[in-house]
Amino acid sequence: MADQDYEQFKQMFMNLTGIDLSLYKEEQMKRRLNTLRLKRQIPTFVSYYLQMKKSDELLQECLNRITINVTEFFRNRQRWDVLEGKLIRSFLQKKHVSVWSAACSTGEEAYSLAILLSKHFSPDRFSIVATDVDRTVLQKAAEGKYVTGALKSVTAQERRQYFLREGLFYRIDERLKRSIRFMRHDLLAEPSPGLFDLVVCRNVLIYFTNEGKNRIYQKLSDALKTNGILFVGSTEQIFQPKTYHLKAAETFFYEKIEG
Repeated sequence: MADQDYEQFKQMFMNLTGIDLSLYKEEQMKRRLNTLRLKRQIPTFVSYYLQMKKSDELLQECLNRITINVTEFFRNRQRWDVLEGKLIRSFLQKKHVSVWSAACSTGEEAYSLAILLSKHFSPDRFSIVATDVDRTVLQKAAEGKYVTGALKSVTAQERRQYFLREGLFYRIDERLKRSIRFMRHDLLAEPSPGLFDLVVCRNVLIYFTNEGKNRIYQKLSDALKTNGILFVGSTEQIFQPKTYHLKAAETFFYEKIEG
């Protein structure tokens, strides 16, 4: 009965939100949702759904829980140094560089990209689309206000140049914000928001089933221009990149090849 309850919940939840929980690793997802359900003293998943349908607060709490929002600026800085030192240089001859920060969470990744690109390009020569399925984290991203701990990998010079200190917080310089467009996007269900020279999707795919991963890798590849670069997380190495018309460029970086 418990399994049937959860299966029914997944279907109803997809009808309500468009999010297909069957493509997430079930044990992890079920544990997260169970914690919320029990905290609210709701007896079953179906009952939980019915209460969420009537309460925006409950629904938003659930959405916040199922999306992964642990991030920081320049997470795994050595990989970002590779991106800046070797791969961004291949874009220097382009008139305009287009970038997609997929599953951008609260915006640290998108702003990290803007910082790197602004070192090599004038503001009119690059643009970043930053997407996430969770509207709440997108609002936080657009605000651009962060605790000190999120900046632990930011250099002193970058901190001075791109951030404004506000008490215990740091706010992104408004000029940097102008290069980024934040928008809601479901990585599993919706087509990519454009065609890009660089796609960054890191530390997200580990939460999906193999079917979900395959679907997303194909979508990310389809979003790349020929010779464009895909940057993935340190636990998300693609073992058969040719399947997606990609080839290894550097560790955790892949280049789009002709299909």
